Amino acid sequence: MKVTKRITLQVAPLAVALAMMLSACGGATDTPTPAASEPTATVATSASEPTATVATSASEPTATVATSASEPTATVATSASEPTATTASGGTTSDAPVTLSLLTGDDTTAKAQTQALVDAYMAKHPNVKFNIETRPGGADGDNLVKTRLATGEMNDIFFYNSGSLLQALHPTDTLVDLTKEPFIANIQDVFLPTVTQNGQIFGVPFGTIMGGGVLYNKKVFEKYGITVPKTWAEFEANNDKLKAAGMPPVLQTYGDTWTSQLFVLADYYNVAQANPNFAADYTANKVKIASDPAAMEGFAYLEEGNKKGWYQKDYATTKFEQGLKMLADGEVAQYPQLSFTLSTIATNSPDKINDIGYFGLPGKDASKAGSTVWMPAGGYIPKTSKNIDAGKAFLGFVASLEGTDAVTAKVPPAGPYAIKGSKLPDNALPAVKDIASYIDSGKSTPALEFFSPLKGPNLEQICVAVGSGQMPAATGADNYDKDVAKQAQQLGLPGW
Repeated sequence: MKVTKRITLQVAPLAVALAMMLSACGGATDTPTPAASEPTATVATSASEPTATVATSASEPTATVATSASEPTATVATSASEPTATTASGGTTSDAPVTLSLLTGDDTTAKAQTQALVDAYMAKHPNVKFNIETRPGGADGDNLVKTRLATGEMNDIFFYNSGSLLQALHPTDTLVDLTKEPFIANIQDVFLPTVTQNGQIFGVPFGTIMGGGVLYNKKVFEKYGITVPKTWAEFEANNDKLKAAGMPPVLQTYGDTWTSQLFVLADYYNVAQANPNFAADYTANKVKIASDPAAMEGFAYLEEGNKKGWYQKDYATTKFEQGLKMLADGEVAQYPQLSFTLSTIATNSPDKINDIGYFGLPGKDASKAGSTVWMPAGGYIPKTSKNIDAGKAFLGFVASLEGTDAVTAKVPPAGPYAIKGSKLPDNALPAVKDIASYIDSGKSTPALEFFSPLKGPNLEQICVAVGSGQMPAATGADNYDKDVAKQAQQLGLPGW
């Protein structure tokens, strides 16, 4: 008998806190996102020609939300009692031919997810076609999105970060309000504050909730007789053993600078365990990264890895997808990363995806071992679109069980969806089950960006400098505090 899990997110305290903060705050900056330069050429798709080149911000490990929170341990839990989502609805559908332009990210996972949604939607609505354009991630992608919104040249629909990056787009002024659309009822409450400003909802979830921690090759662990670490000391001991045997313990891919940030960002679960009020104090300028021992650890980890020679020989130039293949092939043991990457591994190395496991970044106390998680990206409609109703109808499909099923049929989920009643299949990837175990046991918390609007734009460059030995950890943390201070002043946050 086939069994599936229905995923429910029970994070009401977090949702309330986010909603309160977002009504008073305008936004922040960046989370780990792949960087590139020019968007690719637009590709037309039709129901009979599902050949569009697509991508999505699923690679944008981030979705974040500005809010203070005294409850950073709010967790995501699975349950079978949550009512299921309704069918796709919203907007006005007609049989008149329409072509929707869609802007999305440019990673492998996002391409497959977007294509799955577009193909399934066109099969139901043969009068609808899509012109799909991919954009770079990182700062280049952020600037492209902001420029198009400012010049009125944004596509009919675009997939982009939720949370603090969305807030920086001033959605109240630039995006279509979806608050009263019937499909909003399909969305888990925990996600809605990440796409809300001034009480209005502007987006639907695209992609899945993600774990942020360490991917590892299970065959490598078995070969060298090591087990999943529950403390940083155990992680260090594993790495020493691996290095002594000639196996690079930790993969770094600084050829794509956004990937450098995970030791810092994924450590937030441990920061929150040490100081439950950290997010609120950080947002109010009562504590600094450089002066807080727990918050400093992430920068110290980057420095330690460099000094101890944990990283592979060519870490400074290795690109993101090159690194994923190295991990799948067992050329390296571990990769600090977000779980959206599992879909990329499944696509590029399907015979090896079951060799990949996941564990949260270890802290000091084994009894509190857990994981940081990220909310999905979002789908949005600019006010300048000439096809708003058709765009709403498509987003209604994205935010439905039918939409999530269409994606799951083509792309193995990298975590739970933020849609009520969504299914985690019984053949979910092993690493996804690892992430679900943290969620189910209450040992997870959303990333800092979901509790604070503060995320300095230069973090990835600072992390590269620290991780490559160009800058001490203490200097890196201090520079990041200065980066954040400038941002806080631009946002007009009290206390700065």
